[in-house]
Amino acid sequence: MEMKKRIHLELRNRTPPDVQELVLDNCRSNEGKIEGLSGEFVNLEFLSLINVGLTSVLNLPKLPKLKKLELSDNRISGGLDVFAEKLPNLTHLNLSGNKLKDISTLEPLKKLDSLKSLDLFNCEVTNLNDYRESVFKLLPQLTYLDGYDQEDKEASDSDAEVDGVDDEDEEEGEEEDDEEDEDGEEEEFDEEEDEEGEDEEDEISGEEEEFGHDGEEEEEDEEEDEDEEEVGKGEKRKREPDDEGDEEDD
Repeated sequence: MEMKKRIHLELRNRTPPDVQELVLDNCRSNEGKIEGLSGEFVNLEFLSLINVGLTSVLNLPKLPKLKKLELSDNRISGGLDVFAEKLPNLTHLNLSGNKLKDISTLEPLKKLDSLKSLDLFNCEVTNLNDYRESVFKLLPQLTYLDGYDQEDKEASDSDAEVDGVDDEDEEEGEEEDDEEDEDGEEEEFDEEEDEEGEDEEDEISGEEEEFGHDGEEEEEDEEEDEDEEEVGKGEKRKREPDDEGDEEDD
């Protein structure tokens, strides 16, 4: 797909000033040049042009808020002085996999005062003796070269990302996680309450059943006592007439 058409699709009914991130990887440049990207993208902070066949960045528009530029796997061999003029606030630049051969080619990057991270993986310049020492000396504003600082300490994830845009995404993700955790705790609490309520109901019903059995047994005992009393009274009545007859005979 041509770069111009790809930009139109990526807009998704937005206007250029609304766009902060623009990814145009693997589309086709126009004879090795950027096409369709204009200075209207005044709020653009992240631009990715990986593997688009670029040989030059001379027609790059002025993007005053751009912080991260991805240009890996192209055929750029020079002309880097345009970055200082068009991208004054650039902090991360990835030129890996391009045709950069000499340290002197990187000299225009000295004017990028905010440049903190530079990647040159798979460029011929990385094969030179004292490559890292030479680049850090040429560009003293650099913190990381190919992902490591001068003491060979690896860049942290926060340093590798563009400040602002990625931090906001992380904060939103954390807020969502917190909300999910709270919902989970509430559900667990409700389940515990339901279980406790069921246990109490079982105990109450069990006591009622026991009480019912005890009451029945007491009633049966009372009935048996009454029957025994009635039998005893009947025997006394039978004995009384007999006793009277014996007295008369005497």
